[in-house]
Amino acid sequence: MSGKEGKGDQPQQQERKKQSILDMHKFLDKQIRVKFAGGRECSGVLKGFDPLQNMVLDNCIEYLRDPDDPYKLTEDTRVLGLVVCRGTAVTLTCPVDGMEAIANPFVAQE
Repeated sequence: MSGKEGKGDQPQQQERKKQSILDMHKFLDKQIRVKFAGGRECSGVLKGFDPLQNMVLDNCIEYLRDPDDPYKLTEDTRVLGLVVCRGTAVTLTCPVDGMEAIANPFVAQE
């Protein structure tokens, strides 16, 4: 055999199981809030997830945005029910309890 071995010739190495950097198990059956690429936000009870951060939310509520300012949320909501959230679109996941909105220190106060 030559000094070069192809993939098929290599001894079987034990593959490491890929793990997500976010432990979603602690959020199962708890209320979470999810922000998506594009600015949408929703909250619901986490019922399931996979390693790609695809999530199933129950009793999901979407927080609607201001039509004049797409970065500003309004008080309006829309009930969605049972939702499957695509993991590639998720930018932030956090528990609802223990979350508190704070003023942005980088925006000039009026």
